[in-house]
Amino acid sequence: MELIERASALAALHGYADEARAGAGRMVLVAGEAGVGKSSVLDALRAGLTETRWYAGACDGQFVPRPLGPFLEVAASLGGSLSTIADTAAHREDLFAGLLAQLQEVAGPGGIVVVAIEDVHWADEATLDLLRFLARRLRTAPVLVLATYRDDALEPGDPLRVALGDLAAQRTTRRVELPSLSRDGVRRLAGEVAVDPDSLHRLTGGNPFLVTEVLQSGSEDVPVSVRDVVLARAAALDAPARAALDIASVLGTRFDADVLLAAAGASAAELDRLVGCGILVGDASGLRFRHEIARLAIETSLAAHRRRPSHAAVLAALLAAGCDDDARLAHHAEAAGDTAAVLAHARPAAERAAALGAHREAAAQYARALRHADGLAPRERATMLDALGHEDTFVDRWDEAAWARTEALALWREVGDPLREGATLSWLSSVRWRLCQGGASSAAAAAAVRVLEPLGPTRELAWAHLMHAEDLDDEEQGRAVRQAADIAERTGALDALVTAQIALAQRAAGVGGDWVGTIRSALELARRERLEKQVATAYASAYELFEVQHRYAEGEAWYRDGLAYCDERDITTYSTCLRGRRSLALLDQGRWDEAARLAEQVLATPASPANHLTSLTSLGLLRARQGHDDAEKLLECALDAAEDLDDPPYVVLVRLARTEARWLVDDHAGATEELAAARARLLPRLPWETATVQLWEARLAGTPVESPGVLPGDAAAWEVLGCGYDAALHLVDVGDEPSLRTALARLDALGAAGAVGLVRRRMRDAGVRSIPVGPRSATREHPLGLTQRQHDVLELLAAGLTNNAIADRLYISAKTVDHHVSAVLGKLGVRNRTEASAAAERLGLLSA
Repeated sequence: MELIERASALAALHGYADEARAGAGRMVLVAGEAGVGKSSVLDALRAGLTETRWYAGACDGQFVPRPLGPFLEVAASLGGSLSTIADTAAHREDLFAGLLAQLQEVAGPGGIVVVAIEDVHWADEATLDLLRFLARRLRTAPVLVLATYRDDALEPGDPLRVALGDLAAQRTTRRVELPSLSRDGVRRLAGEVAVDPDSLHRLTGGNPFLVTEVLQSGSEDVPVSVRDVVLARAAALDAPARAALDIASVLGTRFDADVLLAAAGASAAELDRLVGCGILVGDASGLRFRHEIARLAIETSLAAHRRRPSHAAVLAALLAAGCDDDARLAHHAEAAGDTAAVLAHARPAAERAAALGAHREAAAQYARALRHADGLAPRERATMLDALGHEDTFVDRWDEAAWARTEALALWREVGDPLREGATLSWLSSVRWRLCQGGASSAAAAAAVRVLEPLGPTRELAWAHLMHAEDLDDEEQGRAVRQAADIAERTGALDALVTAQIALAQRAAGVGGDWVGTIRSALELARRERLEKQVATAYASAYELFEVQHRYAEGEAWYRDGLAYCDERDITTYSTCLRGRRSLALLDQGRWDEAARLAEQVLATPASPANHLTSLTSLGLLRARQGHDDAEKLLECALDAAEDLDDPPYVVLVRLARTEARWLVDDHAGATEELAAARARLLPRLPWETATVQLWEARLAGTPVESPGVLPGDAAAWEVLGCGYDAALHLVDVGDEPSLRTALARLDALGAAGAVGLVRRRMRDAGVRSIPVGPRSATREHPLGLTQRQHDVLELLAAGLTNNAIADRLYISAKTVDHHVSAVLGKLGVRNRTEASAAAERLGLLSA
């Protein structure tokens, strides 16, 4: 059938293929809703390319996917050394590098290699990581990677949405969007068929697959739903063919014909009838449904009592055929109610996923196994619970990790295994910290040391000392960290050794020592040993120290490399840490729009309270500096988290932000109270925080602000660091008229409405005449004083969107939207959303 309204998309794809042929590899993201024709466009491209080697793979959304599933299909087609690597339990970095090397080898002179991966909205973590890996390395390769995905149902925190952001930042990445057909396109597609094209367009929304289904139904009337069309076609089949179709629907979108024959007990003739009626189509890899929409229509029509035996038949057929995809087998085993088979396949599927860095899939498989583990011995259940808790920590699922570790702890105590009990207590301490449960975290760490010390030096004891060290005073902390490093070295616990080295670097920074060499050595060891969590920890810890010490230029490479490492492996716990700390650095350097976007991105991502804390602080402080009235709520949320966490550096960070926010609105008593609370939590190993507290003490007292040693001593020194806001505040501290005028100009240029108001008040109090009005900010130009973001929220609110929908549209969290809505209601002087919409329309604030 003719491809309608797809000429421009095809031309773009041919152009990208030509660029790849010239040695400039491309990663092309082909986006569109389900049924819009992404596969058809790829088929047309393949038919139009010459001297091209084409390899294809697809993701399957029917079950928790096999890690790297689509690329394993490509590896099988490529053969050679890559196929051998893929068949072994190779490390993911070897697989990734092997794939890229072999793709470059097979291209041939003047040719290109095309790798088409379909339906990546169902991709596992490792597959998304491999796409990131390739995108960063295709620039000089004759390789064209095509990745199709649905863009109509991605949640803000969806792993694919995060991956798309990373991919879009790469120079090799291009994007092709396939829209639905216009009314004219539907008319052309309908041709001479006796159907009302306008009604057809309304029913299908211009979706080519849905239009085609209706047209092929042969009905003169437009049906109520396309599902009815698919089921009507299936109803016309005889009983054996319909039974085979039901089995096919639980097999998946793509499957081997022999497996379907075996599972359904069908004949080849019956399969021919399924292909003949247009529900199934054949391709090089076997059979597939013409579209997932059709498969779902058949599967959801299956009565519940028929699904279990269907999955059992599929499981038996796959096993008989020698299927080694444990993820697929575990899915069918669970649907069939076969507990023994679930345990036989879910656990190895989880272990393989974990080894490949597909932590979400590993957690899902462990959770599946645990749903069927009631008959297992307590030791086996506890082991799986610990494994589930470990995988959850990679992807910021801390509530789930806390549950798993707590359940495991009870079982280890039940079986009387103090070694595993102590180890689980250590990890539970870490989980509680991330959940901002400081007291529970400290208690678990102390208990771990008590349980493990009588057992002698073990790797578990090394970790226990590291977890407990944070709760000790300065001298005892140093002793605990050194003891942990010694035990880790003696027991070969390299992960604990790296973590101890990072802790020693942090201690060196606290006394003004050279910490960079120590942490770089730890990073090199972690990378050499492929200790992903420790690599991520080293990057995050180093960048935090650079930010705290205002060494922004030195920290740039650590941030860039660390973020690439974490994003390439979807280690969201640490990529979120890096982004949160980056937001603070951007705020310091006056890059406020970037700081706000990054903080809002973090807050829109599901994460632990500890991982949201720095972004809440950064965004709240920025709003205070800009004079926005949602600053108080943001900083209140940050304080709640910091107080619950009860970790001095974070408490001081938030208290200092609140000190400034109070000062900006002339709340001297409130600022003094916040600053006193900050001082009460200072420790000797926090010299930079201590210096900042001293600076604010002098500022609030109105005494000359002298450099506390580790901070710049004048406005010029702050400017050298790129900290224009701090430079302006130093001029405010100087307080004479020339300094205040210079500060006012700088603060106005930054959009620091809060500080601008404070400076003007001081100038008026000092009797200064002719105070400059300055350029009117975007906020003051708005008729009601709304910020641009508040106006955006008002527009969407008036359009009837919920807070969650607004959050999705603006890429911010629902909590942040709530803050904006409250501010909008206050500035409009109304009580609710309905009144806000009416007021906005009455005042002419809404765009057409």
